Amino acid sequence: MNQRRARLFQDGRPGPGPVLYWMHRDHRACDNWALLFAAGLARSLDAPLAAVHCLDPAYPLAQPVHFSFLLGGLDELARSLAGAGIPLARLTGDPPREVAGLARRLDAAAVVADFDPLRHKRAWLLQAARALECPLHEVDARNVVPCFRASDKAEYMARTIRSKIHRLLPEFLEEFPPLPTGLRPWAGAGPGPEAEGGLWPEPEAVGRLPGHLADGPGSGYFAPGEAAARAGLEDFLAHRLAGYAARRNDPGLDGQSGLSPWLHFGMLSAQRVALAVTGAHAPAEDKEAFLEELVVRRELADNFCLHHPDYDTVEAFPDWARRTLEKHARDPRPFLYTREELENARTHDPAWNAAQKEMLLTGKMHGYMRMYWGKKILEWTASPREALATALDLNDRYSLDGRDPNGYAGVAWSIGGVHDRPWVERPVFGQVRYMNLAGLNRKFDLAAYAAKVRGLERGMEPE
Repeated sequence: MNQRRARLFQDGRPGPGPVLYWMHRDHRACDNWALLFAAGLARSLDAPLAAVHCLDPAYPLAQPVHFSFLLGGLDELARSLAGAGIPLARLTGDPPREVAGLARRLDAAAVVADFDPLRHKRAWLLQAARALECPLHEVDARNVVPCFRASDKAEYMARTIRSKIHRLLPEFLEEFPPLPTGLRPWAGAGPGPEAEGGLWPEPEAVGRLPGHLADGPGSGYFAPGEAAARAGLEDFLAHRLAGYAARRNDPGLDGQSGLSPWLHFGMLSAQRVALAVTGAHAPAEDKEAFLEELVVRRELADNFCLHHPDYDTVEAFPDWARRTLEKHARDPRPFLYTREELENARTHDPAWNAAQKEMLLTGKMHGYMRMYWGKKILEWTASPREALATALDLNDRYSLDGRDPNGYAGVAWSIGGVHDRPWVERPVFGQVRYMNLAGLNRKFDLAAYAAKVRGLERGMEPE
């Protein structure tokens, strides 16, 4: 089964050195199909196995708190891999150049990389492939059904990919095997597996990153690493899975899983979560509602980004949405806010302000409120292009789970009708689905949500 999650990105000449696992999306030692594939390849070639991570200080829109969260997880990961006899090289710089350079120095037998549909990550693999002499494989360890197996085209909406994923779930939703045993021990130059930091000492540049240990959104709410992720999963299963279908869309309640930061950074396997939820003692409707979001909707987002390399532009909107938004481009806006006013939650709308403040304070926004948040940005900015750029900038800079296919697809749904259908035509929105404050008030207690966010603000104030 592991073979079907992998594909050969580029063939080459295997060297006598180790198999290198280049982790750049799935930062975990457990429940990792890419690591398992690399280990199986190493055993078949009678080669040692080593892992490598290259930190990109110029990663698009990443902030100090994002680097801090990632580095905290990598510290734990290095110890876990060392315990399995797998050294971790921690590099800094341009990832494809640095990883390919390491592979050449070690005369690697092969490089195995994480699958990622984002445009710059696809470019990383292309750049690395040009510089490598050995084979380059990629493995989808993020999705339950690998993105390139689920569909070979851009899916129109959830219902068009749902049946494809459900048909393949019996094949792919399986328990993880243990790491293969009997791998050849690492005997390369530099510190061995027992040395913290891996093959080479961590470059000083990592310690000089701005705010390496800085506070920021989410720093007080989410601890990095696999252990914290597993604890978060156990807490969700014990306290919030039962009743999920009824509570998930009420932002005044603690009804969501809260797992997205760990899923985004690859510190938690979505497949492990799916297996745990499937086997949990909870009502079927709650499990079904959660698995629809975890599997179908997340994998639809990967499909969107893979098949629409312009996923962060209005050109990725469906034709009907582009036409209707253009038709209403000159409609008067009820309010026009600057990016600074939006960033600092200074609008007339208490619900929108609460959602923005929740993201600023915790690094995460309630999922239902994020839909409303995006649609109001469309209504309060001068054009769909400005709305899209503003929403993505705010989401990617302030959300721990930003810079992610889920975010790009979610914002494109809110502003550009991606994965949606035409609705009743109205000013500004055209036929893109509309949401308003009155609708929120009918669905749940907005006062309770506002009070919840005020409580967060008070908790962040210095004593």
